[in-house]
Amino acid sequence: MTKTDIASRVYNHTWKLDPIIRSLIDTDFYKLLMLQMIWKLYPEVNATFSLINRTTRVKLAEEIDEGALREQLDHARTVSLSKKEMIWLAGNTFYGRKQIFEPEFLNWLSTYKLPEYELSKHDGQYELTFHGKWMDTTMWEIPALAIINEMRSRAAMRSLGYFTLDVLYARAKAKMWEKVERLRTLPGLRISDFGTRRRHSFLWQRWCVEALKEGIGPAFTGTSNVLLAMDSDLEAVGTNAHELPMVAAALANSDEELRAAPYQVLKDWNRLYHGNLLIVLPDAYGTAAFLRDAPDWVADWTGFRPDSAPPIEGGEKIIEWWKKMGRDPKEKLLIFSDGMDVEAIVDTYRHFEGRVRMSFGWGTNLTNDFSGCAPKEIDGLKPISIVCKVSDANGRPAVKLSDNPQKATGEPAEVERYLKFFGQEDRVDQAVFV
Repeated sequence: MTKTDIASRVYNHTWKLDPIIRSLIDTDFYKLLMLQMIWKLYPEVNATFSLINRTTRVKLAEEIDEGALREQLDHARTVSLSKKEMIWLAGNTFYGRKQIFEPEFLNWLSTYKLPEYELSKHDGQYELTFHGKWMDTTMWEIPALAIINEMRSRAAMRSLGYFTLDVLYARAKAKMWEKVERLRTLPGLRISDFGTRRRHSFLWQRWCVEALKEGIGPAFTGTSNVLLAMDSDLEAVGTNAHELPMVAAALANSDEELRAAPYQVLKDWNRLYHGNLLIVLPDAYGTAAFLRDAPDWVADWTGFRPDSAPPIEGGEKIIEWWKKMGRDPKEKLLIFSDGMDVEAIVDTYRHFEGRVRMSFGWGTNLTNDFSGCAPKEIDGLKPISIVCKVSDANGRPAVKLSDNPQKATGEPAEVERYLKFFGQEDRVDQAVFV
């Protein structure tokens, strides 16, 4: 593979529009898996997605030029699947299963393009929303976040000279490689790249993926980025996300349906997928509430991804629940992915070693860690906590509570209603950096 000199590319590009999104599959694998389920089971549901910048001190509308942002968003709307991508999606094996995507779904996807968007400014922030059918709007989440984050990086580096850029990337590479060397010391480690949506840039994510592939070998189990998986001959990894229970809960017409929503979407998921794709994301309305009301069959799923609780505490609660349900934790899988970096990976690995199967999803701290790499501190190179979440479904407000109140989303009155319904047990307020 031809290597790109990232510093030269950043310094020398002079074309008017350097597209950030060049492929529809420059997205996370779980989006395609969820999209097929939405297309098949919820084709008439409408869903609005909204950009949320949780790092409120950063005024995105002051850092990123609106005209340039619109050009990137507009370009993303022109992208569709290539013939090569279609053949790969149809013929590749994912999670040990051939033809995981139905021919009818791929036929629909072959003509899909991202729908329209609404963009405005308020109090130094961009208000970016996507309205329409759920199966249309869901695919905006990852490219919208990738565009915003890379545009911040570009703006921050615009005034830097070539040698400054060269030093910046040399230091970032050395910093990342030091992490790789630490990870090499963990026998049986399983780690994958989850860094697409808050990456520094596509080129940097590709460098990180290639470095991990060489640096830790079989311990690197794949990438959530579908395009990079295809181009780098890696496994595409990922399962499902909070939007599934968020939409199901928003559509609930009674307390019974609301209580059942987190489990109904698991039943729906199981109609399409099985094996290592049977991973539970329990914290949309609090892990404690989820485990309290979970049907017995949930304990038979392959594993859990504790997403917003501290990894060791969250993992211990799930192991305790498996034991209570008569299941052997050694046969189960825990996937840790919330804000993980090498220290947390090492500590969590050592804590659970021999007690449960483990896998790690390494995100923002893999693909956007430039702290201390610039000759002078540049705020625009620091990652921010930015998400794109469902804000309503069929006109009803959508809510996420999370195990960390700092990650809750939704209208305040609705958040309070959900808190009263599901309870606040074991929710721990923690600062959110990425």
